[in-house]
Amino acid sequence: MQAHETLDYSQSDDLSLARGFSAGEPAAVRVITQRHNQRLFRAAWSILRDRTEAEDVVQSSFMKAFSAAAEFEGRSSLSTWLTKIAINQALARKRSLHRQRARLDEKSVVILEEYRDKLMRGSTTSLLPDGSLAQQQIRHVLGSAVACLSDDFRTVFILRHIEGMSVEEVANSLEILPATAKSRDFRAKRMLKRRLAPELKSALTGSFPFAGADCAAMTNRVLQSICNARAGA
Repeated sequence: MQAHETLDYSQSDDLSLARGFSAGEPAAVRVITQRHNQRLFRAAWSILRDRTEAEDVVQSSFMKAFSAAAEFEGRSSLSTWLTKIAINQALARKRSLHRQRARLDEKSVVILEEYRDKLMRGSTTSLLPDGSLAQQQIRHVLGSAVACLSDDFRTVFILRHIEGMSVEEVANSLEILPATAKSRDFRAKRMLKRRLAPELKSALTGSFPFAGADCAAMTNRVLQSICNARAGA
């Protein structure tokens, strides 16, 4: 295993990365998780709108991908393949949460709307530049506006404009027609335009942070889970 750690997967193609990931090679696991942590988190959050649940989905998605990586054939990009797994995991988690909540007495449950503050806070304050208070305020405005979109529109918008995926990639990930993805994107932008001044839109790429300590912690958890899975096998 020590020898595998020295392999440089940063320049590997998707198939080679998938093979290394399937073999549980730490270097391949690190490249894949560090490269895709943020996209998978944003995709999961767009469906669940809860940071803790989204992080759980990211980890479970990587573990599901680990189990299936040997079957990856490169018909789509590794990024699209992983995003589709995360979306399906998030949708399944959302259905499970709805079933759980339906069984609870509504009067005995208090649902706290804390996710916006946690989501916008980021990994560490040291990652923010001087004078970042205004930037944080802008992110709160942006996050609130995007969070108000309905589920279908919010997921398409985040994948297209925050993650930079093409219409085809979004459609593939969500298993919808490209025309449907394009229509939802158009309608999402039209709804946001009513809420946001044009000068705020350029700050979107800095919203929904999942980097720094968060990213490193997720990578380490996935590595440990894969190590445990291999030991158990």
